[in-house]
Amino acid sequence: MFLTQTVPRQREIIEILLRNGWDYMRRLLTGGKTDEPQLPTPAVLKNILVDLGPVYIKLGQLLSTRPDLLNADYIEELSTLQDEVPPVPWSDIEIVIRQQLQTTLSETFSSITPEPIAAGSIAQIHRATLIEGGEVAVKIQRPGIDITVAKDIALIQGIADLVARTEFGQNYEIKSIAEEFCQALEAELDFTREASFTDQLRRNLSHSYWFDPQQIVVAEIYWNFSSPKLLVMEWIDGTPILSTNFDNINIEGDKITPQKAITTLLFRTFFQQIYVDGFFHADPHPGNLFYLPDGRIALLDCGMVGRLDPRTQQILTEMLLAIVDLDVQRCAQLTLQLATSTQTVVLSSLENDYDRMLRKYYNLSLAQMNFSQVIYEILQIARNNKIRLPSNMGLYAKTIANLEGVARTLNPELNFVDEIQPLITDLVRRQILGNSPMRSLLRTVLDLKSLSLQSPRQIELILDRVTSETFKWNLSIRGLDSLRRTMDDAANRLSFSILVGSLIMGAAIISSRAQTAQLLLVSNILFAAASLLGLWLIISILRSGRLN
Repeated sequence: MFLTQTVPRQREIIEILLRNGWDYMRRLLTGGKTDEPQLPTPAVLKNILVDLGPVYIKLGQLLSTRPDLLNADYIEELSTLQDEVPPVPWSDIEIVIRQQLQTTLSETFSSITPEPIAAGSIAQIHRATLIEGGEVAVKIQRPGIDITVAKDIALIQGIADLVARTEFGQNYEIKSIAEEFCQALEAELDFTREASFTDQLRRNLSHSYWFDPQQIVVAEIYWNFSSPKLLVMEWIDGTPILSTNFDNINIEGDKITPQKAITTLLFRTFFQQIYVDGFFHADPHPGNLFYLPDGRIALLDCGMVGRLDPRTQQILTEMLLAIVDLDVQRCAQLTLQLATSTQTVVLSSLENDYDRMLRKYYNLSLAQMNFSQVIYEILQIARNNKIRLPSNMGLYAKTIANLEGVARTLNPELNFVDEIQPLITDLVRRQILGNSPMRSLLRTVLDLKSLSLQSPRQIELILDRVTSETFKWNLSIRGLDSLRRTMDDAANRLSFSILVGSLIMGAAIISSRAQTAQLLLVSNILFAAASLLGLWLIISILRSGRLN
């Protein structure tokens, strides 16, 4: 096949798959017949992606955000994937910077460190100082990575085309999933996308009903120096949140521990993003959450974001309430409402799955419930029942899991329900009344006024049409056509029966009083016609199968 006869990279992929023991792919790639594929174990899948190189590591990181596709074991294993690649030499990076800047390097930066602060599969980051002052982080795309990504995307799509021919590929819609991931990989190459996400997140978090916006920091983007391959942003000087020593930090005069205050701030920040703004930072792992010396929290790396439309936000809010209430039927109904596509779903089976899942939590206090685990189990139930949920559900579940994981590490006594209950209460109130209750009340009053003014005129119009005999009903009754055909057939047979009987009676009357040969002939003709019509009617009834 073409995948085994072209570039050496394709043979290298097959060798890596074989070396890690996944023989299924060799048979598929070489066109051999194969049984239904099974994914390799989580550890083997991780090793395969690491051996395949930086682009596939990035693919694994994207897969780790899809608990709607993979179970928790795979998600946990793939979440540990890191871009452990050697940095590009400064001489090569400097060329890219000079190509992307509209001014010279010396006219833009007063200093820039040749050693990278961090190096990944797509880009590496250097610290610099602008000519006009201000510390910045400079993110530069690795030279030639766009060509590598394009080649590997072509291979991923080719493999997806092959797998899509199997029942496995059709059930899991492998082609559409591969297309999704390829688009995400291509988007990683455009740094202006990450810059716009960062700006939008900073604008959204600049006001809030739930927390002080001054406590949250999102880096400022320097658009006049940024391009698709170069991103210049504000330098954030702090420490990863789980590496911070809180022993000597006091908040609100020791009324509350720093960990408790930070946990509450994080929950309120992310719940606003998810349930109010519908635009959220989808990768809040500990390395992207920094604690600043002045007590603020910074959100870093906005390259991965999730979006939720208002309908989905409302369904997810109701789902949280259903989980808290352990409402099996409501969970099943909301899952079906959330689905983008389903095969044949047996509602009773779906409810039984939810009953078995939620029964584990019947004797637990709400403080003991792990909500991210519950959400992962909901996604597992959807997979088992062949229910396809929107892809953003994976980002939503992963975000909640990361957030809860960081919060429980900071504060082992975390009570998830205590943190979210006031937020859900306010969410429900806002969904009912909106952000301005008075405005909603006035709108409702105006609608009632309009209804009260229009109702008499509409009732008068209906009565006028009824009395003037111009009122028409448009009814559609299922099965009415078949009933009409049946009645037509019955009426036709009754008419033929009456006709046959009339012919027989006429012939009998004529033959009893016939005085001439002509009258006898007429009588015989009538008897013959009656006999033929009667025979045809009997045959018709027998052929229809309805003797009753």
